[in-house]
Amino acid sequence: MSISNALLPEFDREMVSTRKMIERMPEDKLDWRPHEKSMSMGQLATHLAQMPGWGVETLRKESVDITGYKPPKLESVASILEMFDGFVAALHTEIAAASDEHWMKLWSLSMDGKTIFNMLRIAVIRGMILNHSIHHRAQLGVYLRLNGIPVPAVYGPSADEKE
Repeated sequence: MSISNALLPEFDREMVSTRKMIERMPEDKLDWRPHEKSMSMGQLATHLAQMPGWGVETLRKESVDITGYKPPKLESVASILEMFDGFVAALHTEIAAASDEHWMKLWSLSMDGKTIFNMLRIAVIRGMILNHSIHHRAQLGVYLRLNGIPVPAVYGPSADEKE
């Protein structure tokens, strides 16, 4: 089995769960944050929406320099979901098309001309995209819980969804 064929079912499942979490956000809570040092709910969801796009860049380019990067400020749940859906579809296509040889090539992230890290593409997608997304999706679940919003089931029933 190819790396792409092994990875796609996991990617698809995780993105479905992430989308469910983003869908639950109420429009009037996009600026809510649990602590002054925390991202707002909208910023956190936008971060989640962008991660599949970073995966696309990982598979299309040899490296990315993030000098001057500024995250977008999306003003609605619909706009966050639109970004997320577009990047998920694009990354699904890129994953499906990647050869095992492509997965095993080094990729680098830099800023101001200085290398932050070099990793195999597969490690970037698994660690910096999928695992990073799962981490922030869990944070979003806490944000929902703190606002009395039912948390969707992810790996089994949640306290709010018994099915």
